[in-house]
Amino acid sequence: MKNVLFAASECTPFIKTGGLADVIGSLPQELNKSRKAHVKVILPLYDEMPSHWQAQMELTATINVPVGWRNQEASLYTLEHNGVEYFFVSNDYYFTRKGVYGYYDDGERFVFFSRAVIEALPYLGFTPDIIHAHDWQTGLVPAFAKIIQPLEDLRTVFTIHNIKYQGMMPHQMFDELFNLSIEHFGGLEWNGMLNCMKSGIFHADKITTVSPSYAEEIKDPFYGEGLHDLLNERATDLSGIINGIDTNDYHPLKDPYIFSNYRHSRGKKKENKEYLQEQLHLPVDGEKPFYTIISRLVEQKGFHLVQRILDEFLQEDVQVAVLGTGDGEFEEYFYHAQERHPEKLAVRLTFDEKLARQMYAASDFFIMPSQFEPCGLSQLIALQYKAVPIVRETGGLRDTVEPFNEITGEGNGFRFANYNAHELLDALQNSLAIYHNPIQWIQLLKNVNKSQYSWKDSGAAYTELYEAFENANIYS
Repeated sequence: MKNVLFAASECTPFIKTGGLADVIGSLPQELNKSRKAHVKVILPLYDEMPSHWQAQMELTATINVPVGWRNQEASLYTLEHNGVEYFFVSNDYYFTRKGVYGYYDDGERFVFFSRAVIEALPYLGFTPDIIHAHDWQTGLVPAFAKIIQPLEDLRTVFTIHNIKYQGMMPHQMFDELFNLSIEHFGGLEWNGMLNCMKSGIFHADKITTVSPSYAEEIKDPFYGEGLHDLLNERATDLSGIINGIDTNDYHPLKDPYIFSNYRHSRGKKKENKEYLQEQLHLPVDGEKPFYTIISRLVEQKGFHLVQRILDEFLQEDVQVAVLGTGDGEFEEYFYHAQERHPEKLAVRLTFDEKLARQMYAASDFFIMPSQFEPCGLSQLIALQYKAVPIVRETGGLRDTVEPFNEITGEGNGFRFANYNAHELLDALQNSLAIYHNPIQWIQLLKNVNKSQYSWKDSGAAYTELYEAFENANIYS
């Protein structure tokens, strides 16, 4: 059994801004349950963290963290939750702020946190065999681990959740913040800037990302955000492991937010549809095909495509519900589209977890036409709630949604290949045709019912990755 320390910038249920938090909240629990790894997690202690969690924490140690010419003091707190021990690094200057990211000194904040991870190692109550760092905020952890060498035979894994966000700083910050000799500058620098994502890719022993397709895509210039050459150099150390979801949390039989709980029952799902139609002030008709979008309203998620075809698609006898916030361009578009189609389109420009669950439970179809998608969780949740996903062939969407084949009866959703509005419209119209074909619709729903994306399979893949270090004799 390997001792593994996860280093990350967010984690449910403590603090969340996106899907990274869901991964860090669920994957360590699965690994510990399997008894094939012993995982602990280290995080920043943000002021935004709910007070009831902070009240349960116990002070473990006070550590000094060198940041350039300064020594910053950090308090290390701990608590146990769902079989996982969590450590929290507290520092008033860096983390007693509103929000989590978006500050001018985010680079410096996560230089501090990454170095604090290394300084905290003697106080964790176990000796890690592996540090598993996640995304740019901890991309410097593998660098510090390799350069400072705090533990004999310590190995590192770095997971890329979204290569678009890289944590770049002016190169002058090397002398200001890093306490490293100049020979290490090259492993941190990219295109004249210090780059935390590049650091993780360069220094880690193994690199993973959150789906097999995304692992291939980021080696291409279109998806690699400038780091494709380095990823091709490290190709033998790069792999993709699909994310899972917490199937106890996202379970229509147990979900307290939805109107009528169910496992596979289409009758119960119809009740959820009719309830939501009433709540959204749409005509109540349980037989009408119901499509939903639950998303950040940003370009990455494919909304330029939706803009071009939504009015045409709403000429069909369908209803569409949209939930999310984001760029003003898309918020304004959906607001006015709802005015044009009040009987067919309901838009809520907010984020509401309860409403999101109700929309998944009511959906016949879930639309996710992303420009790129490292893994995607929404399509997995949709499948769990027995909604048929309609996605573009990219990243984890390609790996989790198999297009329905009318001849063989195989497939759990609909896909389109190119980032093209008419291909999206074709997929939507194809889904509508299948909905109105009772034999094919029943077969498609059977396939959806068999789709399972829990963390069990993903956890096994990570365990195999950890064990590969020993099997490769790299400790010798």
